[in-house]
Amino acid sequence: MSRGLLSAAWSLWRTSLRQDRRKAVTALVLVVAGAAAWPLVAIMLRVLFEAANAGRPVAASLAGVAVAVLLIAGLTLGHFAHIAYFELSELDVLHLHQELMDATNGSAGMAHFEQPEFADKVRILEEDVEQLRVGLQAVLTGVGLAVSMTLTTAVLASLHPLLLLLPLVAVPPLLAGRRAERMVDRSREASAESTRRALGLFRLATHAASGKELRVFGLEQEVRRRHGAFWQDATRRLWRTQAVASLVRMLGQLAFAGGYIAAVLLILRDAVAGRRGVGDVILVITIAAQVNQQVAAAVGVLQDLQRLRSVYQRLDEVHELVRAGERADRDEARPAAAPAASPALPAVPPAAAPAGSPPPERLRDGIRLVGVELRYPGGEQPVLAGLDLHLPAGATVAIVGDNGAGKTTLVKLVCGLLRPTAGRVLVDGVDLADLSLPGWRARIAAGFQDFVRLELPARRTVGVGDLPRLDDEPAVRAALERAGAGDLVGQLEAGLDTQLGREYADGAELSGGQWQKLALGRAFMRDAPLLVVLDEPAAALDAEAEHAMFERYRLQAARVAAATGAVSVFVSHRFSTVQLADLIVVLADGRVAELGGHADLIAADGLYAEMFELQARAYR
Repeated sequence: MSRGLLSAAWSLWRTSLRQDRRKAVTALVLVVAGAAAWPLVAIMLRVLFEAANAGRPVAASLAGVAVAVLLIAGLTLGHFAHIAYFELSELDVLHLHQELMDATNGSAGMAHFEQPEFADKVRILEEDVEQLRVGLQAVLTGVGLAVSMTLTTAVLASLHPLLLLLPLVAVPPLLAGRRAERMVDRSREASAESTRRALGLFRLATHAASGKELRVFGLEQEVRRRHGAFWQDATRRLWRTQAVASLVRMLGQLAFAGGYIAAVLLILRDAVAGRRGVGDVILVITIAAQVNQQVAAAVGVLQDLQRLRSVYQRLDEVHELVRAGERADRDEARPAAAPAASPALPAVPPAAAPAGSPPPERLRDGIRLVGVELRYPGGEQPVLAGLDLHLPAGATVAIVGDNGAGKTTLVKLVCGLLRPTAGRVLVDGVDLADLSLPGWRARIAAGFQDFVRLELPARRTVGVGDLPRLDDEPAVRAALERAGAGDLVGQLEAGLDTQLGREYADGAELSGGQWQKLALGRAFMRDAPLLVVLDEPAAALDAEAEHAMFERYRLQAARVAAATGAVSVFVSHRFSTVQLADLIVVLADGRVAELGGHADLIAADGLYAEMFELQARAYR
């Protein structure tokens, strides 16, 4: 085994020891004892036949009892070991799930989620994590095989020096097995994208939420066709590789079979010549058969350990992708020279602040984006380019623009979820990169269009918006009232104690609008934010409900503006609400195309006026 395999095995063993040292050690002792019993069976069979042939019944009987005891030990100790390590394997899988969650969420930013390579590695890891269920068994079996093969080698050396070559004949199948597994692993990497797409289409075809559109638009056949095409592509790649890998393994096994036959013939020749007794013949046949089984088991263990190594390697690669994203964020957030400010936005030098400084208690200037550019990994064109924008403290800011204009990207930047690839985001003159991100996010209240449907009791579904007050019922009710969802509590069978969702429990299923109201309540949980963000918060609400929601939002914005100078930012396609904002930002092609109040932008007769007129015409 290479150092990588040993390192993976050692990592899993240490994890198992941390889970339950007593069970881990018990399993190891039982596996080793069971593995050692088989070479001893061969030795005692030799003693048995030689004693019987020499007419020594007592010695033959004792040897027979020893054979029986050793056979029982070899057949049963492994099963008892399984009882000990079965629960450990489950705990190891749980531990690696936690490791994967820590890795994917180990960065303050979200840049790594934009990389297809990251998505592919996580998808393969999600499958390979289950390898840990047999990983511990492979580690223990490997130790047992090492013990039994050592004993077997000693027995072979006592019979004939040339028989020491028999374990060497085991090398070709081991190397062949290793090469075959590497081929399969590379094939799985190559087919990961097709597999991921096929699984995505499978979820689309089997999810109730998407079933309506698939049927109305007649997309069932198309989804099945595409799913079949992706799945066939992945299967074809894997099948070809598996066929070649099987041939490689077979050639390795044939090499050992030749050595096995030669070893038996060597001892038989000596027995025919009278230089060996019947016990030696029985011993070599038994030991050679055991070596064959050991080789087959070693090939299987090697494959399992190679998969285990792949799990740890991919986990390390996921960590590295996250760290690389963080390093890129740090490098890009501090360019060597600050970009020139646009004529419309005077330069504001960043205030000196130690890294990880807490955000201000109150905003006085607001949030400025100076020469901001953002380019997603692998993207040919930047999503935002040369963007200069001042979001004044205490203002209500609406962001509008066509799809793909960069609205949500702008929201992610001011929330610190992404860092610009050029330029700076300043909070009261302090670079956001120098602020404590956890501290900054603790002062953000946010609701997103793609909100999470947290299947928890209703109280906690809202309460997680301010974790210290997770179960604070008055605070939860106040947040729901601010979101215009106070009436929703009365519609739930057990009020705020109602379990929601049916994915993990038999809870209440809600409509899209009800889920969105709860998400809005979650967004209004924090009492003293510095930034309030609503990104398409009313996509599941009708126009009247959205207007009423925005009126409450304006009251909330005025309250927090008076208390903390908070900037309230919202993204919406409905201009009936947009026109009520203090400042309207019109984005186009990743830049600020227009900026101002509703009346000024209408008078300018530009892009905003055109979009407003198009929407107004639809309501006439």
